[in-house]
Amino acid sequence: MEIRQLMHDESPPMELLLLADPSLHIVKGYLQRGQIFVADMDSMVIAVYVILPTRPETLELVNIAVDERHQGKGIGKWMVLHALEQAKLQGYATVEVGTGNSGVGQLALYQKCGFRIVGVDRDFFVRHYAEDIVENGIPCRDMIRLSQDIK
Repeated sequence: MEIRQLMHDESPPMELLLLADPSLHIVKGYLQRGQIFVADMDSMVIAVYVILPTRPETLELVNIAVDERHQGKGIGKWMVLHALEQAKLQGYATVEVGTGNSGVGQLALYQKCGFRIVGVDRDFFVRHYAEDIVENGIPCRDMIRLSQDIK
């Protein structure tokens, strides 16, 4: 498996991106501002993440998604660690990530990779998404914000 930046003439893997964020409008918005990285296996894209600058020296990691057939194999962790390395190489000091309160696996993954919870944006998903989101039988309402200093 190889992680690489998506070439400008390649189409983003929308099916994967929409696994992590069901809003096509929001996904298209950050694709225009961010850098897309994909993991290839056997000539197929099996995972994706996007990084985008938000403030001076701060990068946000958004939309980490692994094809459902390849989940549970450590690929998500590999993608997060790759994103942290990219941030360091590009001279950023802080990486932030946000996930839903119902994303139990995602919260565990980010903390295993060194992120710390820094805040909660209450009712974020209620305000920004027209349809209800439910994960693990839990209504997704709040955005859990996590951060990691990398310098």
